[in-house]
Formats: sequence, structure tokens, C-alpha cells
Amino acid sequence: MVKPVADLLRAHPVIQAPMAGAGGVVLAAAAIRGGGIGSLPCALLGAPQAIEQAAAVRAEARGPLNLNFFCHDLTAPGDDSAWRALLAPYYAEYGVGPPEVPPPLRRPFDAAMCDAVEAIAPEIVSFHFGLPSRALLDRVAATGARILASATSVAEARWLAAHGIDAVIAQGFEAGGHTARFLPVAPGTEMGLFALLPQIVDAIDLPVIAAGGIADARGVTAAFALGASAVQLGTAYLHCPESLASAAHRALLRSEAAETTRFTNLISGGLARGLPNRLVEELGPVNPAAPPFPHASAALAALRTAAEAQGRTDFSTIWSGQSARLGGPESAEALTRRLTEAAHAHIKGEGSC
Repeated sequence: MVKPVADLLRAHPVIQAPMAGAGGVVLAAAAIRGGGIGSLPCALLGAPQAIEQAAAVRAEARGPLNLNFFCHDLTAPGDDSAWRALLAPYYAEYGVGPPEVPPPLRRPFDAAMCDAVEAIAPEIVSFHFGLPSRALLDRVAATGARILASATSVAEARWLAAHGIDAVIAQGFEAGGHTARFLPVAPGTEMGLFALLPQIVDAIDLPVIAAGGIADARGVTAAFALGASAVQLGTAYLHCPESLASAAHRALLRSEAAETTRFTNLISGGLARGLPNRLVEELGPVNPAAPPFPHASAALAALRTAAEAQGRTDFSTIWSGQSARLGGPESAEALTRRLTEAAHAHIKGEGSC
């Protein structure tokens, strides 16, 4: 019999965020060894790679594994000539052009990935940008996996709860990387975690996981005080030696530059929080010429490679939440264990009241 998700979260209250491009086998395994829930980002993987990486994590650590998938609409980008025109001066500067063969894009959850989930039988499956079709969701549920999904508003949390998932991840506006937003919202109405979290806790009858702006024991304690059943951290793990973040990315996270992040659509076409690079500074953080997610990244591929070969981050992905300066270069296992102890201390205190 599958244990309820509340029991799983009570035993493992810290979740290492998936972070496509920065997370992987080594980081997930280290988080599991530290007593947390390790996550594999699967949006950039094919089904065989997902199966291979899940097996590799399980060979390194025993504990709950989360497979994370995106649920975006991968329609054709349409005419991207305005975007390429904006990039033309950079192409000329670096002596490159748009790729003849577009690089792999982040792909939405599909039948092939559902086959992989059935083969892997992970403890948890989480979704970003809403949920997959009912048929695919039912197949995932039939594996016994607990199903999580992210909400950036109370309305999204209610929608997810009505569609039969096991727990909601409340993603505050402070969070690094792509916002999980999937329902329309007026600009400027986004909510920070400590306003969003208690409202979602009050609105739905499911466990709620806090994400965004949490990087140390103080944030963990505060999230639990506001009703969270668990916490999910991403940026704090970027500092860890087990993450796949580049040396340049890590250096920026340790610098005063990390005190100022921007919300931009220039890197992928989807709104995401990170440290501003040259592209963001010169074109502005949000530009309507950028094709929709995830297509904007294709035209940047050659520019990114050329700039990084010179040690520059002009076009690089430098995702970061607003609390990057609270992190440090300790091991992922040690970080997870320390934060898990803080969470258990709060849980134990509640139980003794």
C-alpha cells in the first residue's frame, strides 16, 4: 500500500528542486543521502536518458526520487525574424549565425515519457506549467507515484487540487528559473512566497510545499510556521559542488551581483528569474520580439557557445532566486541534512504542543 504524501513529506521535508541544466544524477543522489527528496529534471531528456539517470541515482542512494516534467505547449514559433534581427549585431560581433540545426528544446510530458515513468516507478512525479492530459495523469497515478505540481497563485492551486494531484508546490515570485505560471495573470499581480503560501494553505485541502526565496534554516522555519508541509530549494543547491552550474555562474552567485535578479523572457521565451547578462541589460529584460517558450533559446545557441569560449556570460543562462547570497559552497548532502534537521525541529515542536 502506498503511503500518503503527507507521511512522505513529514519524513523527507526538504526537496532539492530539479533545475534543468544545473541538476542531475550526482546532485539528486547527494540530496537523498542527506535525508531529502532528490529530483531529476527530465524536460531536456529523452525517455531512455531518464531511465538511465534514474537507475544511476538509485545505484548511488536509497530514498525518494522525484522526476520533474514540463507541460507547456510546444507549438511552432512562427515568424522569428524580429528576434533574429535584434540578435544580428551580436552575430556579427561573434562571427556566428543562427544554427542550421536547432539545438534540443525542452519538451512537454508525452506518452514516451509516461512509458519511462512506468518503467522507473519513482516515488514522486512533479509537473511545471500545469498538468498533462487526463489520460497521461491517470497512468502516472496508477504507478503509485505521488503527484506534485507548481502553482504561482491561489487560483492555480485550486485548479490543481481539483484535478486530483497529491500536493501543491507554492512557487513565490522570488524563485529562480522559470515561473510555473499556467493561468493568465495581470502583470504586477505576482505574489511573493510568504503572502502566497498561507493563502494556498487556507484554500485547498492538500499538503503545500513552499518554494522561492528559501535558502537557509531561517527560511525553512518561517515556511513551516506559515503552514508548509515541506520546502523546495533550488538556488541554494547551485552553490553545491554536485550541481552542474558553471564556474562563472557560481562566482556570480557568490558576488554582490546576486543581490539583483531580473525576470526575463530573453533566454528561453518564457518568463524566468536570473542574474542579468549582457543580453538582458542591452535589450531590456522582457522583449516582445522573443519567440514563445522554449523557442527563443534556439537562436541564442551559437552566441552562447562563442561567448562562453571566451569566458563570457553575455548570453548564458544564469538562473538565480532572490536569496542567492544566503547560500554557500557546502556539499548538497550536508546542506540537505542541515535543513532537514531544522524542519524536523519545527515538526517535533508542533507535535509537543
